[in-house]
Order: sequence, then structure tokens, then C-alpha cells
Amino acid sequence: MSSNFHPDGTLFIVSGPSGAGKTTLINTVRRQLEPIGITLYFSVSHTTRKPRTGEVGGRSYHFVPTEQFEAMVARGEFIEWAFVHEQRYGTSKSEVLARLDRGEDVILDIDYQGARQIAEDADLEPRSLNIFIFPPSFDHLEQRLRDRGLNSEDEIQTRLQKAVDEIDAGKEFYDYVIINDELNVAAECLKAAIIAKKLQTKTALEAITTMAERLKEERDGRFARGH
Repeated sequence: MSSNFHPDGTLFIVSGPSGAGKTTLINTVRRQLEPIGITLYFSVSHTTRKPRTGEVGGRSYHFVPTEQFEAMVARGEFIEWAFVHEQRYGTSKSEVLARLDRGEDVILDIDYQGARQIAEDADLEPRSLNIFIFPPSFDHLEQRLRDRGLNSEDEIQTRLQKAVDEIDAGKEFYDYVIINDELNVAAECLKAAIIAKKLQTKTALEAITTMAERLKEERDGRFARGH
């Protein structure tokens, strides 16, 4: 495991239109970063929509009734939340902040509305990185939505229309934009963005200072013994 990386409570935010391949990309990158010492904890969002085939509550999403979700909003329990495709989605403040405070790095898969909310949060923004995933083309996005077989025709059309708005709005505040035309290449781009951020954090800079002092002491000791 590399000495270059240290868990330090960094928040990675991945957004993009439905069908852009965010989930597959995030899962791929999490597996590939683990061996070099970067562990990314995935925060499971809350949603008011019904589970789809194969989805598991607590792992895919926390599925909650609308009334419960609205009560959580009223109590300020989300660091971000949005109304997306006629449903509500939100990220738990207690889960994410607790992990960040423990020095654990967290990755989110959220709508651009939520990403914008975090970008405007004076406490979270400095320790966050915003990444937007683009589909290679409108036709590719439509085909991916159809290939998933998860949405009705009306839902597909709604997602396609919203994708245009997301792409236009997202370009204003994201730190990186990745075109997901080839999974392997997109994964390398996402890893590069995450690694670059990890090498710039306060913890990384402190580690460099400590290393420099240690090497200086070793050098001075060696030369002193030589004389």
C-alpha cells in the first residue's frame, strides 16, 4: 500500500444525467483504488421512489415514504436533497459528516442540484471535489436508458429532456468533466481526478512536511556519523 495516500475526510461528488453510467464507473474506480490505499465509502441516498427489481433497501437506496422524507428535510437531516424525476432524493447529513469527521473519504452519486448545494456549502466545499459524467452523445444516452429496461417511454423522454438541462447547468461549477465513452478510459480519468485531489489535501501536505523533516534528520545523522 502506497504511503502517498491518507484517509482524511475528503468528499467526492459524482453527478451526471440518468443513463450516463455513473454507478458502474464509481464501482469500478472504488475497486481499483482500494489496493493503492484509497478507500472510498459510498453513501447510500434516501429516496421516495419504489425499489426496482434487484434493488435492496439500505444498499441501493434507503427507501422511505414521502411523509418521512419531508419530515427529515424539515429537521435538517440532509446535506443535500432534490426533487428528481417526480421523486425525492437526499443524502444523510449524519452518515456523511460522521464519516468525514472520522477522516474517512466518501463518494456520492447525486443529482446536479444536490452537487450545487454542496458546492455552495462553506464547510463542505473546501474538502470536496465535484465531477460531472457526460454521455458521449444524446443518442448514446437514449440507447443506454432503453438498454437498462428500467423506465417507461414517458420516463425515458423525461430523463432525456432533463439531461440537456443538467449538462448545461453542470458545466458552470464542476471541477472535472469526464466523457464516459469507454469505461476503461473514463475510469482512468475519474481515478486521476481523485488521486490529484488526494495529493493536494491538508493531510497530504502535512505528510510531505513530516517526510521532509525525517529525511533531513536521517541525512544529518548519516553525515555526522561519517565525520
